[in-house]
Amino acid sequence: MTARFIADHRELKVEIDRLRSEGAEVVFANGCFDLIHVGHIRYLRGARAEGDILLVALNDDASVRRNKGESRPVQPEQERVEVLAALEMVDLITLFNEPTVDGLLDLLRPDVHAKGTDYTLESVPERDTVLAYGGRIAIVGDPKDHSSTSLLEAIREP
Repeated sequence: MTARFIADHRELKVEIDRLRSEGAEVVFANGCFDLIHVGHIRYLRGARAEGDILLVALNDDASVRRNKGESRPVQPEQERVEVLAALEMVDLITLFNEPTVDGLLDLLRPDVHAKGTDYTLESVPERDTVLAYGGRIAIVGDPKDHSSTSLLEAIREP
């Protein structure tokens, strides 16, 4: 089964509320996911293990360019959505354009906000937002030894 893409955040909130009313624990993960690598897979598997439903908030193309530079993303957002949707651990996908996911977290109020091991419980940028609505933060995945940036650098080397 492929994940569902829901662009409208109000519609996504209705779906999240429905799932939670049925007893599902919703986990929220986010990132660029430009070139999927093993670090992404381990992060998403770890996030999914924290609950019943995994929602991935994907940086849209404009926000990737702001964060990573004009040469990124390598893959456009709709292709990145399609790749994520094919992963067994992902249930829902949406796009976002803000510098952080605070606004989405405050709107959707997932049970768990999963971040990679490049963060600590204290350094998660959205920590205050999650704790304010009673959510939980989980640090998941393997050590941050993999990145799309390093893959691109390796490919570009002669």
